[in-house]
Amino acid sequence: MPLRSGKVPRDAVHHPLFARCYARASVAAETRMGMGRIRERLLGGLSGRVIEIGAGNGLNFAHYPGTVAEVVAIEPERRLRHLAVEAALRAEVPVDVVPGAAEALPVKSEGFDAAVVSLVLCSVRDVPRALGELRRVLRPGGEVRFFEHGRGGGRAMGFTQHALDRTVWPLLSGGCHVAREPVRALRDAGFELGPYRRVLMPEQGPTLPTSYCVLGTAWRPAEGL
Repeated sequence: MPLRSGKVPRDAVHHPLFARCYARASVAAETRMGMGRIRERLLGGLSGRVIEIGAGNGLNFAHYPGTVAEVVAIEPERRLRHLAVEAALRAEVPVDVVPGAAEALPVKSEGFDAAVVSLVLCSVRDVPRALGELRRVLRPGGEVRFFEHGRGGGRAMGFTQHALDRTVWPLLSGGCHVAREPVRALRDAGFELGPYRRVLMPEQGPTLPTSYCVLGTAWRPAEGL
């Protein structure tokens, strides 16, 4: 697939210890936390060419419907990217796993019908720039499917989330932040918000600073809007 001009680093993110822990925990979460059902809702009904930002170890790939012609999956972390390549070989739709950063996507403008961001906006270094890139690579009217965690709960939880973001949490969790606001970020980046709903993960069990999630749809405005 043709790349944008300019060199994109092959390993824009390097968190090998976190990658190992995430790979194990995410597989367990498929059934224990109901992430498999979330992925089905996130990806159901997609079609055409899709770009997935921050594909991780590729757990979304098994849930893409047959109406998807191709998935280009961007993953900057080397270990997770290797796992994603293995998952791509098992997928029922064509998946091309590509190194790159969300802030400088190595693909042409307006080349995709849809985009998927799943638990990634919490960890990108520059959210407005990453969403600007997402808007660039979508065709006018293109769809964004998102499942992200962020700010939630009352004052005490909000204080805890901000304290974690300012101290140890990003260092321990591969750059993740728990107090970001993905819906506001999408709106500020010029996307039109569609239906979305708040989700607690896990649905049953303790409420954690990472529990406040949102699942929804947005669109790049059509030409002239």
